[in-house]
Amino acid sequence: MVSVFLARHLSAISPTEQSMRYLFALLLLGGAAYAADVAQELPAKISKPSVDVYSAPDLNAERLLTLKRNDAVKIAGQKGLWYEVGAMPGKSGFVRVNDVRLAQAGRDDSGPNVLFVGKSGLGRGSETAGVRGLDENQLRIAAANNVQLEKMQSYRAAAKAAAAYARKQGLTATAVAYAAEAKPAAAGQGGATQAQKREGISQAQGAMGRLGMGGGKTNDAAEMASASAGKSEAEQQQEELALGPALAARVLGASPLWSDDAAQRRINLIGRWVASNTSRPDLPWTFGVIATDEVNAFAMPGGYVLMTRGLYRRLDGDAELAAALGHEISHVVQRDHYNVIHKQEMTQAGAKIAMRNVKTPADGNPAAAYARDFVEKNGAAILMRGLDRSAEYRSDEAAQIYLARSGYNPLALYSVLQKMGSMGNKSGFLAQLYKTHPAMGKRLDQIDKRGQGVLEPYLSR
Repeated sequence: MVSVFLARHLSAISPTEQSMRYLFALLLLGGAAYAADVAQELPAKISKPSVDVYSAPDLNAERLLTLKRNDAVKIAGQKGLWYEVGAMPGKSGFVRVNDVRLAQAGRDDSGPNVLFVGKSGLGRGSETAGVRGLDENQLRIAAANNVQLEKMQSYRAAAKAAAAYARKQGLTATAVAYAAEAKPAAAGQGGATQAQKREGISQAQGAMGRLGMGGGKTNDAAEMASASAGKSEAEQQQEELALGPALAARVLGASPLWSDDAAQRRINLIGRWVASNTSRPDLPWTFGVIATDEVNAFAMPGGYVLMTRGLYRRLDGDAELAAALGHEISHVVQRDHYNVIHKQEMTQAGAKIAMRNVKTPADGNPAAAYARDFVEKNGAAILMRGLDRSAEYRSDEAAQIYLARSGYNPLALYSVLQKMGSMGNKSGFLAQLYKTHPAMGKRLDQIDKRGQGVLEPYLSR
């Protein structure tokens, strides 16, 4: 590679002459090509007991040598789901992205590295102490931007359009079983029975009487019981569908959509295709890219997903974008944030009754009133509340299942996590994400520990 030649050649000359020759190389190779070619190589270690190095990014290519666990290598580039390494003197080789574990940078300020070239190179930027993404306080106080919400919804892709896009990319849907995936109850099932609700009212009346809350009135007790009782499938779906756009509007009030129509259309087509291969394909799935350079994404109940421009630009190819979206889509499918909201509702039920601040909906829609009441009090800050670590690991697992179902290689998620991990756990671009997610290394550990299982047949795509 030219970068290897330049590094060896320039090490023997003075810094001044190095600068002159770098300038000559820039003119000779072209700015963009040169910037990619001199990207900083990344240290890594072999993470499996035995790893074959191939002469080309192909499992059928010649095997050059075999490396052992903890052998040190330098990553010189990425081609799809393969890393290029220095295999033999004067000869490069290739290993797959899950064969090694990249070392993390101290901060994301060390210049371009080999994983951020091509499209993802657009996402690079110099780290400064001022890098700061959307935080909990911003999402709590941001006003709803309904104009931006309508614009986001205008990019929504129909399932047929997403499927047509997938066919053009050579993708076909595949049936892959996933026992942990949430399967919403059929209409009329789920939730508390009338007998259970009556029992709940009786218990709530007693509790309110003991707490001196209004003498245990039946209406108040019914509200407390409703908050604690299991809701029917229909009630849950109605509340999800109301909460999703309400929360999205608040996020868009803190950061508007990125003014790139092609990116907005692309994320909706790919996101809708992946969502179509989940157990909840009929939600009004809506995706958007917001104009902030931090690296993060937000999943909201009811099928709304927002990704930052910083993350979008760091993802090369549709498979990596599908992997990142698959993780967020799983949170929606599993109702992770909705369940957090429901738990908060139960916790606050007594205070809500005592303060008499529950509004009666003018339109008679209790789900809309519920969403409005919650968002008025909390904004979108709930999205910055960390979920249980098991929910994050499960969403990584689900993302790989969704990738396989959608025709992509499940290793694309591994590639995304490796790329983000290489930025370092102190990167300002990842500061907010690390407040709500486990470290990338721990997420990769969980994938390695789980093994590929049913995904093995799809790893050669």
